[in-house]
Amino acid sequence: MDIRFQNLDDESLIHQIQEGKHEAFGEIVDRHSKRFYSTAYRLLFSKNDAEDIVQQAFLKLWERRLFWNPNKGAKFTTWFYRVVVNLCLDHNRKKKPMPLCENMELIDEQDGQEILLDEKRKQALLDRFIQELPERQQLALMLCFYEGLSNQESAEIIGIKLKALQSLIMRAKTTLKEKLNHHFN
Repeated sequence: MDIRFQNLDDESLIHQIQEGKHEAFGEIVDRHSKRFYSTAYRLLFSKNDAEDIVQQAFLKLWERRLFWNPNKGAKFTTWFYRVVVNLCLDHNRKKKPMPLCENMELIDEQDGQEILLDEKRKQALLDRFIQELPERQQLALMLCFYEGLSNQESAEIIGIKLKALQSLIMRAKTTLKEKLNHHFN
């Protein structure tokens, strides 16, 4: 990797990509692949699908590099989150996710592994309940809590006002709390 590109910020890299510099594209992919894979995985719950979506998003970035306009006010990462999220939402609309089985075995039980197994089961249950939420509630939770974005950034990515995002989060939390209480009581 060319060290000249490692010290550039994202917007400068995008300008280099617009000039057709493959090294700048490689740097932006290296810099952000894990972050956007995590985003895609949280929306798709499939390793292979998440990898495919991130590859599609970066391919779209390269193919449409001349359309990026930093003067529109969005940071690259905000804009790219939107690309990844939209690809995930389109994917989910085409293919209904398979529900997780409530009593699925996540790992073989071994001595000393019961606590880990219990935590994995709880996380799988929570993931299933999140997957059952309406699409925009899933997205709001994922961006704010799993990706650690601010509410304002998350609202921009989803394309809604801040108050609407806060409402989505509150409804999602209420629904999850009710489902968890119902499941454990």
